[in-house]
Amino acid sequence: MLSRVADSIYWMSRYIERAENVARFVDVNQHLMLDLPSGIPPQWGPLVEITGDADRFWSTYSAADQAEVCWFLTFDAENPNSILSCLRAARENARSIRETLSSDLWLEVNELYLYVEHQAVHSKSSLDYFLRHITRACHAIEGAAYSTLSFGEAWHFSRIGRMIERADKTTRVLDIRYFTVLSSAGEDGGRTEDLHWTAVLRSVSALEMYRKKHGMVRMSRAAEFLVLDPVFPRSVRNCVRRSDASLHAITGSATGTFGNEAERQLGRLTSDLAYTAIDEVIAAGFHEYLDALQVKLNRISNALHESFFAPRLHSQRQSLEDGVE
Repeated sequence: MLSRVADSIYWMSRYIERAENVARFVDVNQHLMLDLPSGIPPQWGPLVEITGDADRFWSTYSAADQAEVCWFLTFDAENPNSILSCLRAARENARSIRETLSSDLWLEVNELYLYVEHQAVHSKSSLDYFLRHITRACHAIEGAAYSTLSFGEAWHFSRIGRMIERADKTTRVLDIRYFTVLSSAGEDGGRTEDLHWTAVLRSVSALEMYRKKHGMVRMSRAAEFLVLDPVFPRSVRNCVRRSDASLHAITGSATGTFGNEAERQLGRLTSDLAYTAIDEVIAAGFHEYLDALQVKLNRISNALHESFFAPRLHSQRQSLEDGVE
């Protein structure tokens, strides 16, 4: 496969996954604000922290209130990580490799972008409906890729992009919400903490599966579920493991070996996550652990670029990387 094609399908999937995650974060935060006890101030600022865009936000906006944060994260064309910008970039990447994609997959990507572009101008739908439509449409795109693409190099590069992005966003929402809970400690006691951790689980569609396994929402168990659970689709461990499997499928290297730097780093992180205990993580510092995970994921992305995509200079890719560092 040409590096140009591999690069485009990898970043197409990352942009789509990012758009879905942003929609999910905003939707969950809206409902969290309704559930918090009176006297707790609205907390919209953490959303721009999660996406890594706080500096960009404060250079343009004057207050982190609901209206400004929601516009910044949904329709702001100057924000490279807004839903509109992500889907525009995803569509452009998809358009450049239409011959590699199935017609069903291209139509799903194209229709979603056109819907968001229309909403940015006319805003006829409620924000709740808009955000849930984005989430469902991104699921449809993932389903179209799974159902209509051969499980060859293109599909595996697409899955790697989606899994790396998903793992990164899971660590970010955990990290920011962890500090939010600490800062609100003592304000209505455990009820506020439980609401925040419930919101964390909802942010990654994990609440139902978590409750089936653990029941009551508790910080340590929620952290373990989202970072170390071996089978939940959005846990960091599961995302990294599936990325590793796809990379080995692309290169043909035997499992447990590596033929390039990306394989080496992914394999090491896969092994680390498999043998990590949450009690040790929390005792050593949960924020420090999550921060280190984010650094490792960024290094893996850079290693993938050097190993497979370096021949292609892609300005859109650079703008997205600027948003996640």
